Amino acid sequence: MKNVGILISGRGSNFRALSDAIEAGRIPARISLVLSNRASAAGLELAKERNYATACIPSQGVDRDAYSRLLARELRSARVDLVCLAGFMRILGPELVKQYPLRILNIHPSLLPAFTGLHAQRQALEWGAKVTGCTVHFVDEKLDHGPIILQYPVPVEEGDTEESLSARILVHEHQIYPEALKLLCQGRVRVKGRSVRILPGGPQI
Repeated sequence: MKNVGILISGRGSNFRALSDAIEAGRIPARISLVLSNRASAAGLELAKERNYATACIPSQGVDRDAYSRLLARELRSARVDLVCLAGFMRILGPELVKQYPLRILNIHPSLLPAFTGLHAQRQALEWGAKVTGCTVHFVDEKLDHGPIILQYPVPVEEGDTEESLSARILVHEHQIYPEALKLLCQGRVRVKGRSVRILPGGPQI
C-alpha cells in the first residue's frame, strides 16, 4: 500500500478524482497528505472534509530551491512514497525531483510534447490543432518533459472556445490520472529512457 501526497493550488478536481478512486478501493494506496501553496485553495477544504492530513506552505516570494526543501520536509514527515501534482502551480526544484525519481506524477491538458506550460488548450486552438487531449507523465527537472505514462486524445471541435475544450479534456483527465496512479501502485510501470511500458495483469512480484 503506497502513501500518496497530493499537491494542489486550486479547486482540486483531479485530487477529487484520485481520492474517489482510492476510497472506492480501485487504487492500492492511501492519501497521507494534501498540500497546497495557497491557503485559499478550495481543494484544501475538500481534503479536510474527507479527513486527510493537510498542510499549506505559501510559495509567494520563496525561491524555487528553498520552496522545494520545504516541500520535501513535509513529504518526508508524512512518509509519502508517491507524489501527484493536481493543478499545483509551482515548478518543482531539481533537489526535490531527485529525492523522488520516477515517483512524481503530473497531469497536463495536452498531448505532450505539444503545448507545454500554461494555457495549453488556448495554445491548441491558436495553433489550429485538430486533436489535443491530456497526458499523465513523470516529473523530471524540465517543464512538462518527463516520460509519458498515459495519454487520451480529444478532438478539437468547430467553434470550440478555451473553456469548452478545457471542459471536455477535464473529463478524461479524471479518468486517466487515477488509472496511471493505479498502474504505478500495482508495480506495472517500467521505464527505460523515455519509453514507458505497462505490464499486463495485476501486481508484479
